[in-house]
Amino acid sequence: MKLIAPLLGWLAFAAFRSSLLKSSRAKHQLVMKLFRKAADNGSTKALSVYGHLLHYRGEDETNRIQGAIYLRRAAEQGDAKAAYQIARLFEQGYPVIGEDADKALKFYRQAGEKGHVLAIKRLIEVYESGGLHQLADPGQLAFWKAQQARFGG
Repeated sequence: MKLIAPLLGWLAFAAFRSSLLKSSRAKHQLVMKLFRKAADNGSTKALSVYGHLLHYRGEDETNRIQGAIYLRRAAEQGDAKAAYQIARLFEQGYPVIGEDADKALKFYRQAGEKGHVLAIKRLIEVYESGGLHQLADPGQLAFWKAQQARFGG
């Protein structure tokens, strides 16, 4: 199953983006099942999208908590968008994630290194005026401003 997880994730994403049966409850249920199957079998993209859908569009707190868990797994597998989202959760504090400035900084850096524009913007703020247990740092500030120019932020 782990070998076909990326394919399942791709199918789920294609169905999710399709305008066919846009408001169909059956389509929604199928897409979510496909995302979950792909995510549970290690597809990074599926972990990220499914985690996002559960956390930000979930029907209740249980969905949001489960979504945060999926997002963290996606971030740990290198997904930049999930790394940014989980960094925000660590910075703000969230059940099952907790508040942890060091982990927030770690995930912002991970996302920033992959060109995530909002992560780079946050790192510039941190190194410009301090934050997340960091002092203002002109060297880091220059580095992240160069990254911002490189990635078009």
